[in-house]
Amino acid sequence: MFALDQGSKAWVFATLPFGTYGPPGAITIVDGFFYLVHVGNTGAAWSLFSGRSTLLAGLALVTLIGIYAWRASLGLQVRTVQTGFGLLCGGIVGNFVDRLLHGHVVDFIDLHFGSYVYPTFNIADAGICTGVGLYMLWTLRQPPPQA
Repeated sequence: MFALDQGSKAWVFATLPFGTYGPPGAITIVDGFFYLVHVGNTGAAWSLFSGRSTLLAGLALVTLIGIYAWRASLGLQVRTVQTGFGLLCGGIVGNFVDRLLHGHVVDFIDLHFGSYVYPTFNIADAGICTGVGLYMLWTLRQPPPQA
């Protein structure tokens, strides 16, 4: 996940000038739906906590330390959980590196659904969301603890 994320961002840096959003600079993949752009986000998902990149980098580090510290109780012996946490941690590290190197997260996947424009994101964000989703599904399928 980390290598795919950082490789895709290196390609974006080499291909699109920073601040490219929409025509004529964006790369059209599917007209009216899917574009590649080059923008920065100093916040978290949907630009929450915008301008707090240092705080969010610290939170990412604390999260990774927490996952490591509680790894024995998280179910990491199960392949689905391993996959989920691999995606999650790879995504966290990818965005953490962006914050250290650039002061913001590099976002480039731009999706449009009619007049609605989904917040621009990257491969790391997709890994984080997929990893959390896998872990939630696995957790919900576990039998309730015995009292």
